[in-house]
Amino acid sequence: MIQFLHGQVITVTKNIQNRWFLILSVNGVGYELQVPHSLAQQWTPPPPEPQQVFTHLLVRQDQMALFGFGRLAERDLFGQLMGVTGIGAQLAIALIETLGFEGLVQAVVTGNIKQLCQTPGVGKKGAERLALELKSKLSQWHKLQMGAGEIDSALPQTALLEDLEMTLLALGYSQTEIQQAIAMVSQFPEVAQSDDPEIWIRQAIGWLSDH
Repeated sequence: MIQFLHGQVITVTKNIQNRWFLILSVNGVGYELQVPHSLAQQWTPPPPEPQQVFTHLLVRQDQMALFGFGRLAERDLFGQLMGVTGIGAQLAIALIETLGFEGLVQAVVTGNIKQLCQTPGVGKKGAERLALELKSKLSQWHKLQMGAGEIDSALPQTALLEDLEMTLLALGYSQTEIQQAIAMVSQFPEVAQSDDPEIWIRQAIGWLSDH
């Protein structure tokens, strides 16, 4: 519903449950977002220039909560984590905070149960379930990363490529389809010269929809 917000970071705070929140002012409206500790640290003190935050809106019968991430791929991984049986928003945030984006993906792909169990609240059975339910999806992304060094220089840089690949994987496209789409849209000058992941994603989805 809300893909991202762009505005001024007003405050960054931690509550008594050790959860990090920031207030983002967007066109005169203050949005409260729960964010990973890494992003809270990055924006403490609040930066003077406006920032873009990728968001996930959680709606329940008794509450609405907005979660924010500095990277699109991180936001999408958060959503996939919550799709695993027994993992809610707070545990998904804790996994990302404890292992980091790359470390978490690596642990799931390789089935590293010991590493997954480093996250408070994740036991052996939960870690095994997490690896079982997500491994097939994230392993495709991992294979793409291993081959990233061979990709033509016209393709996006590593961080942007991660965002693009994770988003397309989450939408159900295969590894082959993603590689073809990236190769094709990278030939468009307006795309190749852009550092905006939304432009790459929009063009890639458009190409995939027509082929």
